[in-house]
Amino acid sequence: MNSSIIEGVVPILVTPFFEDGSIDEASLRSLIDFNIAAGIHGIGVALGSEVFKFSEAERAEIVRIVVSQTNGRVPVIINTGAAGTHLAVQHAVAAEKGGADALMIMPPTFFPVGPDEIFDYYSAIDKAVSIPLILQDIPQGPIPPGLALRLADACRNVRYIKVETLPVTQKVAAMSEALAGRLTIFGGAGGAYFIEELRRGARGTMPFCSQPAEFVAVWDHFNRGDEKAARKVFDEAFIGINRVSGQGGDIFYHVHKQLLVRRGVIRTAHVRSPTIAIDPLTQREIDEVLAEIVPEPVAFAG
Repeated sequence: MNSSIIEGVVPILVTPFFEDGSIDEASLRSLIDFNIAAGIHGIGVALGSEVFKFSEAERAEIVRIVVSQTNGRVPVIINTGAAGTHLAVQHAVAAEKGGADALMIMPPTFFPVGPDEIFDYYSAIDKAVSIPLILQDIPQGPIPPGLALRLADACRNVRYIKVETLPVTQKVAAMSEALAGRLTIFGGAGGAYFIEELRRGARGTMPFCSQPAEFVAVWDHFNRGDEKAARKVFDEAFIGINRVSGQGGDIFYHVHKQLLVRRGVIRTAHVRSPTIAIDPLTQREIDEVLAEIVPEPVAFAG
């Protein structure tokens, strides 16, 4: 699917697994349809998908499933960052050949490098592909506004940036001022500051995929100029789940997968090892929040 500009709500898919840790294709296809039916504007595979736990064959399998099930209905974004430039180029080329519409790429983080090395890394990827690139600014590998502007000027495919470096709202504002429209800005961090980011120049968010309709409602209200309605939807839908999923570690995977199981969208809430162990009290708190969102669990029908 070719789209001149990607903006709006672009959820990052969780990866549904069977209890043995293998990929549950039927659940993944169900999850994609659930999100597209909610009116989302794109769909992504990234850190929220546990992509760093995939083998090379599984990366290709996920791209195949997501591209085929999406079937051109919305743009597909695949995260192809890696610890080394050569590997990142390989991932990027494979994702483009597999049908991705855009690539999201974080800087190398295993060994910190400077802005010139990060520039060379993105430049090499840019030369290897012909689809849009989304710079991913993360706490482990921040991208300063000046470097983002330099990459936008030098790389033909660099068209977006996802801002996740704390404090997120200040970074979005600084990026918006520095870039002056050169790149489309997305917020991240699970969409926790969606409204604040939009006020400061962001044109979308990449949240988890368990509440897509609610995020779309916030986007629609905001763009109609009704911030009060946007805030009402946001507070009612997300405050509880953000509180319980932000307690530390990778508990957010468990929370969002459990919500999707409760909604009947995926089969299991299995998270690949290693992952945080949830104690009984925390699980009770998760159950309480999820019951407020979905009072009666729905059986998976896939």
